[in-house]
Amino acid sequence: MRRPAVLVIAGSDSSGGAGLARDLRTLADFGADALCAITAVTAQSNRRVLAVHHVPPAVIRAQIEAALATQEPGAVKLGMLGSRATVEAVADGLRKHEAVPWVLDPVMAASSGGILLDAEGRAAMRERLLPRAALVTPNIPEAAALLEEGPAEATLAQARRILALGPRAVLLKGGHARGEEAVDWLISRDRPPERIASPRIQAEQRGTGCALASAIAAQLASGQPLDEACRRAKTYVVELLHAAARGR
Repeated sequence: MRRPAVLVIAGSDSSGGAGLARDLRTLADFGADALCAITAVTAQSNRRVLAVHHVPPAVIRAQIEAALATQEPGAVKLGMLGSRATVEAVADGLRKHEAVPWVLDPVMAASSGGILLDAEGRAAMRERLLPRAALVTPNIPEAAALLEEGPAEATLAQARRILALGPRAVLLKGGHARGEEAVDWLISRDRPPERIASPRIQAEQRGTGCALASAIAAQLASGQPLDEACRRAKTYVVELLHAAARGR
């Protein structure tokens, strides 16, 4: 039986901590193959972003076309996009594949510093990608940026406002909030909200958002239901944080 595949559309990270490198490791951990389309090449360390080169939109569309001609993925994971032109190229490239679940990680900034999606890109994401996504996975700052609001705690009201932008489901991540637990909220139109919590772990680990979204995409590609995929992905990220805490 052929292994499930995920099309990853994301940027590279020269430090290996986030972006495509983290996506590929995560997919391997979940037994999924990867198809890839690189949107940007970044030069960054654990502390800062030094440079970003955006891949030309025509090359992004060609990568997506070639990947989809190679194998039909069971899911698509969208990470760093960077600009309106890239968002539009991705939306155009995936236009005939909207039946495949898209997991959209709305990357706005690097944890090491640096803006990774400009204002026009955020507007294009709201217009062209959110309405077609099976799941969007913002953290608190990303949710505020998507909604053009000030920062807030992770709340159901905020998640519902993102859901109103068009995705089929929202996983609002609470890692940036306060409290002894890190609480994520999974909401969709056809079921009650689900609270997914874990003890808060004091550890620094880049790429957890990439890992979470890729873990969910890998499981959707394998046929897991969304709620179970989100719970298992949360457990996976918690294990990454425990490993980082042990390595301090």
